[in-house]
This record gives sequence, structure tokens and C-alpha cells, in this order.
Amino acid sequence: MIYFDSAATTLQKPPMVARAMARATATMASPGRGDYGPAARASRILLACREMAGRLFQVGEPERVIVTTSATHGLNIAIRSLVQPDSTVLLSGWEHNAVTRPLAAIPGVRIRAVRAPLFAPDRFLEELEQNLTGDVDVVVCTHVSNVFGYILPVAEVAQLCRQRQVPLIVDAAQSAGILPLRLEDWGAEYVAMPGHKGLYGPQGTGLLLCQHPTGEPLLYGGTGSASRLQEMPPFLPDRLEAGTHNIPGVAGLLEGMHFVGSKKPGVIFRHECALREQAAAGLKRLRGVEVFSTKGDCQSGVLSFRVPRMDVGQVAECLGSQGIAVRSGLHCAPLAHGTAGTATSGTVRLSFSAFNTHQEVERFLQIMGRLV
Repeated sequence: MIYFDSAATTLQKPPMVARAMARATATMASPGRGDYGPAARASRILLACREMAGRLFQVGEPERVIVTTSATHGLNIAIRSLVQPDSTVLLSGWEHNAVTRPLAAIPGVRIRAVRAPLFAPDRFLEELEQNLTGDVDVVVCTHVSNVFGYILPVAEVAQLCRQRQVPLIVDAAQSAGILPLRLEDWGAEYVAMPGHKGLYGPQGTGLLLCQHPTGEPLLYGGTGSASRLQEMPPFLPDRLEAGTHNIPGVAGLLEGMHFVGSKKPGVIFRHECALREQAAAGLKRLRGVEVFSTKGDCQSGVLSFRVPRMDVGQVAECLGSQGIAVRSGLHCAPLAHGTAGTATSGTVRLSFSAFNTHQEVERFLQIMGRLV
């Protein structure tokens, strides 16, 4: 099978990820819950994971790296911490349901979306600035669209938010491990990311980077600390991490981050972009195929397309029957499709990883040529 669905999950992992998970399963207990060897080993691996993330993403103290189960988990914490009933929230027009559904669940929240055209970052910034009025309580912005690979100018968004003194939440689900993320430079209140995509960790892992040592817990329960209190501890990370940690997952995530950190800056990004450019060029040579791509530096290794007179699900099914794994539909991001004008059809999406090759892309293009 040729796997082109890494925007959902990177299926191919570095071998040390599975080895670390097996070792943790056999030798580690719960961190912070005992003074014996297996518990101490778990505590060390958990701290090492926070420290590694702190180095990768410029987080000053490892305590401000919260271990979550996914980017969705982290975004829910961030949104519940900052967004109150009847708040006004300004979004990019490219947000995932992991942002829009938690907002919709808070009574009276007014959502305003910046619907600037695809691959037009200057226009996006202009419209964001126009909409960042005094009634906006929180801004939420994805770093990279999971549908189109559109890289939004988050550093500039963060600067505008700092100038207007409006807190910012960044969804880094499609950029962590691929693009530079700088919590302290950005000044974002929260940056949420999964472990199982660009960080090459296992499913069921994620990280939430916190600018300040506060936050509203999403879960309540044991933390191994301040046990006499019936409130969650007032300090990070304990305040936002109730219950037993997924230590095998944390061990695998740590190794995934080591893999990413061992690469020179931009190597994985440039490789994925080269594959995306090859695929886009080949698809554009096929009669009538609509390809959502651009030149320049505002697209990642994610590519969407549509085939005339064919349902996107039918295209994906045909490719799957030939051993090509892609995703079709709305990709859990109807807001993004509405902004791009693809809400009625959806798209077929290719998304690459460090383990894909140009030969795989060429095989895909051969099959697409026969299909079209």
C-alpha cells in the first residue's frame, strides 16, 4: 500500500517509536504515584517528553507543556479556559471541527470567520485586522489548513493579537514537527498539537503549550499531588492533567520528537513540498482535474483535488482498490470548504510524510491517468 493520508495520522513511524512503547509497557508504572523503580522510570520519561517539546517549540519551562490525548483534547482545554458564554470569537475561515464544535457548545458564543481567499495570506491579514475590533474576546487560528495545506501567517496574526491585547489560540495539528513553532515568540496563550501526525508519535497522544501557568481543567481527578484539595491543583502541569498518563504513548511520542529533532530545520517540510509539487504538476496535466495548489511558500505537503463528473468518494475508492490510501470528503472541516467553495463536493486529499517517495507519487499519477 502507498499511504498518502498523513494529515490524518502518519502510519509509517520511526522504528524506535514502537520499541520505546513496548519497553514502557513492560517496565514503567504510573508517574508521580510511587517511590519505586517502575514509577520513577515513568516520571523520568514524562519529564523528558516535556523537556524535548520545550526545546522544539521554545517553551520556557517544561511544566507549561501539557500532555493530552490529541490536538482536539488540547483545543478543548484552551477554548474552555478562554471563551466564556456570550463571548465573541474571531476565527480564520479554515478551522477544523476540533475548534468550531467546542465553540458551538458554549452558550451564546458569537463566531466571526475571516473568509479571505485560498492562498492569499496578505488578504487574510488585511481582513483579520479589519475584523479584530474591540468586541473580540479571543482569536483562534489554524497554522495550516488540514484540507488544502494553506499555511496561514500565524506569526503576523500573533503580532496583531499582542497589539490589540486579545488572547490567541493556535491549532498546530498540521504544522507541529514540520514548520517552526515558537510559543514564546508568538505570545499565543495556547498552542495545541497531536502526537500522531508530524511528530511521528502514536495515536492517543498530544501536547498543549501554555503561555501562562493557568487554565481551566477539562477533566477533574487524581494528579498524585495536593491530594487533600478537592479542587484541582493551582499549578501546571497538574492542573490540566487528571488521571493516569498514557506512558507507553508518551515514550513513543518522545522518540518521535527525537526523530523530528534530529533532522535539519526544514528537511521534512521541503521533502513533503517536493512531493506535493510533483503530484500537483502531474494532476494538472490530466484533462479537467481541478487542483488546489499554489507556487511560493504558503502551502505545505497537503494537496486537494477534484475530478470532473466523479464523486470524490468514488475517486478515493478507486485509488484504494489500486493500493493508494487517500482521504475524501469534507475532512472534518466544513468551514474550510465553505470558504474555498468546495462545500457541496468536498475534495480528494493527498498528504505526505518523511517516508513517502517520488516513486510513490509517480505510481499514483499513473493510476490517476488511467482513472481520468
